[in-house]
Amino acid sequence: MTNLVQKQKMNKYIVLLASVCLLIIGMILHVAVGSSAVSFTEVMKAIFAPDDSKQTTIVQTLRLPRAVLAALIGASLAAAGALMQAITRNSLASPQVFGVNAGASLAIVIAFILFPDLTSQSTVYIAFLGAALGGMTVYLFASGGKTTHVKLALAGMAVHLFLSSLTQGVIVLNEQATDVLYWLVGSINGKDWTHVKILLPWSFLGLLLAFGSSRSISILVLGENMATGLGEKVKWIRFFAGILVIMLAGASVAVAGPIGFVGLIVPHIARKLVGGDYQRILPFSALLGAILLVYADILSRFIAYPFESPVGIVTALIGAPFFLYLARKGRNIKQ
Repeated sequence: MTNLVQKQKMNKYIVLLASVCLLIIGMILHVAVGSSAVSFTEVMKAIFAPDDSKQTTIVQTLRLPRAVLAALIGASLAAAGALMQAITRNSLASPQVFGVNAGASLAIVIAFILFPDLTSQSTVYIAFLGAALGGMTVYLFASGGKTTHVKLALAGMAVHLFLSSLTQGVIVLNEQATDVLYWLVGSINGKDWTHVKILLPWSFLGLLLAFGSSRSISILVLGENMATGLGEKVKWIRFFAGILVIMLAGASVAVAGPIGFVGLIVPHIARKLVGGDYQRILPFSALLGAILLVYADILSRFIAYPFESPVGIVTALIGAPFFLYLARKGRNIKQ
């Protein structure tokens, strides 16, 4: 038994070390690869000994903030997905099922039409409002009788499709809204340090609170009766986790649009690598989510090279088959 525990700990450290190395390599590649290639030496020089060269300008103003943003958004969406799968106890759950992404997107599109000069900082609060309304709508429809994870998932998908249809209708009926079509696919192209500053506090706070509540989340997935018997307040845990989903996913949508499938794919990978304890799943999901989106954004540059493509295309190409695989397996989480 002792050897088994030691082996599990060793595996966890190996996964952690490998993930950190992959993230570091991915960040360097993200900064170096593009229509204008930058060597490893030039990347290091631009970061640690910047000068007035063209390479330094490209790295400092264009690629480095984009790489940081990709890591932050990937970590936020993956952690939000892990929380969703925990509180719904459903392996197909993600921020989309909670109505968060669709609600935030609709709110931002409407705000863009009504207030064309809206600042980037303001869009975050509008995204929170839309995400909260989407989430509350899901719970409203699922609250009739006994709320189950199946009812919550079905209500969430219905609300997601309805809000997405409204968003598309608003865009079709308003010519000035066509500018957000690229954003709706999910893109971090053209983002700079301003967007990093907007997302960083929300992402950092949301992840910190998620990691801090991971023990209660682990108890929750054992079942409501078990959690109640252990002294946990199930409704408050679900409510708090829902707020964290809104914070993490809402801020990400406000900055980069509704990038899909990250919150669906990554928690499954983390669970496979480190087991079912959410004290490990949540931090590893954040780390693996950062890795996924960093590498996905690198691949997005080659879809229509030398032109940029939204990173949401890559995550959709990866996530759609994964979603169909899960649906075919019919694997509801019963932890």
